[in-house]
Amino acid sequence: MSVDVAANLGVVRAHLEAACRAAGREVSTVTLVAVSKGQPAEAIRAAHAAGQRDFGENYAQELRDKAQQLADLPDLRWHFLGALQTNKVKYVAPVTTLFHALDRLEVAAELQRRLLGLGRTMDVLLEVNVAGEAQKHGISPTEAAALADQVRAFTQLRLRGLMCVPPAVDEAEASRPHFRALRELGGRLGLNELSMGMSGDYEVAVQEGATLVRVGTAIFGPRQKPA
Repeated sequence: MSVDVAANLGVVRAHLEAACRAAGREVSTVTLVAVSKGQPAEAIRAAHAAGQRDFGENYAQELRDKAQQLADLPDLRWHFLGALQTNKVKYVAPVTTLFHALDRLEVAAELQRRLLGLGRTMDVLLEVNVAGEAQKHGISPTEAAALADQVRAFTQLRLRGLMCVPPAVDEAEASRPHFRALRELGGRLGLNELSMGMSGDYEVAVQEGATLVRVGTAIFGPRQKPA
């Protein structure tokens, strides 16, 4: 493997620890999710060998395939980060620890149905389109309270918090208002988990209260085509 995943992971962890110290936070309050979409199973194995346990995928069938390939790593935790169609829930429900991008009641209902059949529960976050971008998934901030109430009624879903993907920016600091808006919304809804911040801006996200940061390229290098 040409990319030194372990070395990259060490750099990201060091930066994350420094960001936590600068924000007056314990590093244990932030979970690093290694975004492994488009990366081969061996890259995930390399990160796992270096101590990484939380991995994020965006495509349901890719998640299904990798979960099978890496089933010998029982302590690996899968995060599903992408938009989910109801007909793909069957691939996600059996293996996902935390679903970051719930934004439709129909998907919540299908997750509930599948999870009941499997006898398991799943933690979920609501994806909020903080900037109102037409091309992006996610509910508007004004819709969050209603969907939160509906999701809380499902016995197999445990609503933990919120997620956002702010507009692409050249400077990380430009993401701060969006991260702050998500934190304030979470506070109003009584939701403490905040999935925000990626390779280019996770340090700002930590300053604004992120509890999960999603880092891919900085760990794995450029994305490959799914196997």
